[in-house]
Amino acid sequence: MSESCIEVVAGVFVRGGGVLACQRPPGGHHPGKWEFPGGKVEAGESLQQALQRELREELNVDVTVGPVLWRAEHQYPGRQRFALTFFLVSDYAGAITNGAFASACWVPIGALHEYDFLEGDREFIRQIEKGVIQLHPGLKSEAQ
Repeated sequence: MSESCIEVVAGVFVRGGGVLACQRPPGGHHPGKWEFPGGKVEAGESLQQALQRELREELNVDVTVGPVLWRAEHQYPGRQRFALTFFLVSDYAGAITNGAFASACWVPIGALHEYDFLEGDREFIRQIEKGVIQLHPGLKSEAQ
């Protein structure tokens, strides 16, 4: 990772043949774009702690952070470069409650490319579609 990068984390919830995708609300950066839930790492936090905090804030769930699925760096015009780490969410407690997004829904893995995802997430999605990254249902907290 470059020294001047902001660390960002994203959680990938897998249930059956789908993943949880969230749509950014109007009024912020990239309104209407889809993403995997997560956010910026704060000072003193590990990547895993940041993801747990962000998912508690955004979706009202306490998660068990699984393995790293993908890491990438990206930069949007006029913004600071960031390093994005995607983690599998291996389990969670509580009911997913959308507290931060315009929309949140389960998207079939094969249909991810049909959604207008943030540019920083697109290579991750391409790697899933090519089979380089395998997403296996791992959630124990909701009925499959």
